[in-house]
Amino acid sequence: MNGITEWELDADEELIVKPAYANINTKYPLVALTRIRNEADLIVDTLDHVSKFADAIIVYDDASDDGTFDMAWAHTGVVGIIRNHKWRNSIEERLLSETRHRGLLLTMAKRYFAGQWYFCFDADERYVGDIRSFVRSSWAARLSSVRIRLFDAYITGADSEPYIQGNSLLNFRKFFGPEYRDIRMLWKGGDDDHYTGLDSREPIVPGPEDVLFYCQHYGKSLSIQHWNATCEYYVKYFPYEPYGRKWQARMGKAIHDRSDFDAPLYAWGGDLFGNARPMI
Repeated sequence: MNGITEWELDADEELIVKPAYANINTKYPLVALTRIRNEADLIVDTLDHVSKFADAIIVYDDASDDGTFDMAWAHTGVVGIIRNHKWRNSIEERLLSETRHRGLLLTMAKRYFAGQWYFCFDADERYVGDIRSFVRSSWAARLSSVRIRLFDAYITGADSEPYIQGNSLLNFRKFFGPEYRDIRMLWKGGDDDHYTGLDSREPIVPGPEDVLFYCQHYGKSLSIQHWNATCEYYVKYFPYEPYGRKWQARMGKAIHDRSDFDAPLYAWGGDLFGNARPMI
């Protein structure tokens, strides 16, 4: 199964396309893909944010039961949703789902919403940089993919209020850790781009790439309650090594004065970027 490069709907999934976007001959400069589950607090702001640079958004809804599906369906930027009616909770299924959902989104996007470029994002991320202009530029014509530099935001003692639905998440927190990951999130559609393996955030994309743009990642900092729920999720549904052990140690430690990797925290901007170091 790790070698699958084209994924198909199973008996518990359906692709729902808005009638206005049912013309499969339509081509989009940038099609955005995201997998979500129970993101009602975030999803409208997330889709508003991504719609500023994406021409179409396709969502994989993983059996949400908090109204997320209806909110996503109502958003004008969403052209279609893959709806999963059965959430699979075993460790093996969660690992495979990380790859399979994204692979299925890409397969369906190519089949029904062809994009010149694809962008795979998570609901708790916000992006800094002119992505819309880039994909239409001569610079983009020379690249096959782009890695975006991701920094984690942190809850601190002086900045611990929870995120409130309806607010803007961009620049929500004051401090970020200097550790970064350069994640392939943006790539040019072709015959060879695909998702494979287990727990794969990034697609396989042959050809030249560059590191452009920034990402503010709020997965560790939406609220103290969310932090603890995240710890519990990885301990319960992912292998103890390397996931469970790390997240078990973080339980109850949402408030930070240093990063999870024992580095000083910095405000978003020059000091953060100047002290940035790759996450090991």
